[in-house]
Amino acid sequence: MKYHPIKRNLFIQNRKNFTSKMSPKSLAVFNSNDIYPISADSTMPFEQHRDIFYLSGVDQEGSILVVFPDCPKEKHREILFLKETNDHIAVWEGEKLTKEAAFEVSGIKTVYWLQEMEKIMFELMTQCDTVYINTNEHYRANVETETREDRFTKWLKEKYPAHGVAKSNPILQRLRSIKSQIEIDLIQQACDITEKGFRRILKFVKPDVWGYEIEAEFIHEFLRNRSKKFAYTPIVASGKNANVLHYIENNKQCKKGDLILLDVGAEYANYSSDMTRTIPVSGKFSKRQKEVYNAVNRVKNEATKLLVPETDWADYHVEVGKLMTSELLSLKLLDKADVKNENPDWPAYKKYFMHGTSHHMGLDTHDYGILTEPMKANMVFTVEPGIYIPAEGFGIRLEDDVVIQKTGGPFNLMKNIPIEAEEIEALMNSK
Repeated sequence: MKYHPIKRNLFIQNRKNFTSKMSPKSLAVFNSNDIYPISADSTMPFEQHRDIFYLSGVDQEGSILVVFPDCPKEKHREILFLKETNDHIAVWEGEKLTKEAAFEVSGIKTVYWLQEMEKIMFELMTQCDTVYINTNEHYRANVETETREDRFTKWLKEKYPAHGVAKSNPILQRLRSIKSQIEIDLIQQACDITEKGFRRILKFVKPDVWGYEIEAEFIHEFLRNRSKKFAYTPIVASGKNANVLHYIENNKQCKKGDLILLDVGAEYANYSSDMTRTIPVSGKFSKRQKEVYNAVNRVKNEATKLLVPETDWADYHVEVGKLMTSELLSLKLLDKADVKNENPDWPAYKKYFMHGTSHHMGLDTHDYGILTEPMKANMVFTVEPGIYIPAEGFGIRLEDDVVIQKTGGPFNLMKNIPIEAEEIEALMNSK
């Protein structure tokens, strides 16, 4: 792994938090992701399932975590099953985790090789009443492939049909949404790497640069700072393409006078950052562009102040809608009649700002969190208002990542990333 080792105390505490929510005489199982094929002998880069990583720190394919807090055998209350390494694997792929190394990473003392899994599981299943299976219940999830977790669940339920079944996801939704200080520090590291990439491209962007060249500058800076990749598919959208919310082709030339919307974030140690900035290709905003830019920035700043403990998710978005409506009236994009006659289910401001303002962030860019429950301290949210004006040929979105704090208002993890229009212009025009 490129990232520095993470203190195993994080994963030990995460398991304690999870097992404290389990019912008596139950065990829970978590699987690594598959390595997905492309064609021939090609595969996609391995991405660890965030849940097993959250609970163990193991960042390796073919791994299984079992937690069984009431197991009669103390050594079987936490178990890792790992792919056994050998000389051939070490030569062709690099050495896998040894049992000793797995303990150093996870704090789990009992480690078996995968070929022992069915035998050990039989013993464990005779001692438990309920099995927690791990399903993906994120509100944005749309999974069309059968995952390794799915196959394991199918096997388990067929082999042990008399056992009760419970779901891990409701527990993880709550636990993962509230970050420990170690996690916040890791997200801050991802944000700091993103800052380096952004400052690099402010010096790089000039008229006629191509979107993919900007993307290349970002990934160069990310990799040299121990990030393995973008946290999500980057958006480098110039001119009218900024009005396409998920424009990811990044294949257009950036012309003089245009704006470039950059929705880009680095990952670090599997934790995400999520930044959006909008910059002028020529190094200077037009009067109209700056008016709209500053309006979006004001909405972002005021919306950020609303992210405090006990804020209701739905109420928050209503309040942000009021902020945006006021700015759109000032920009003469809306008039009073538009607002008076608006559809309550699709307010007038949605013509120019059609997406949500915030989402949970952490191990996943759109991280776990239950939207029907009040916000809590140590949740991390994006704040990302935008105004999109196809008729004028540009769109502007600005986005920071912030931590809700018990007192003192939210903490902006991206406070050092330039965002004021004048600062962006100054940096783009400095020698």
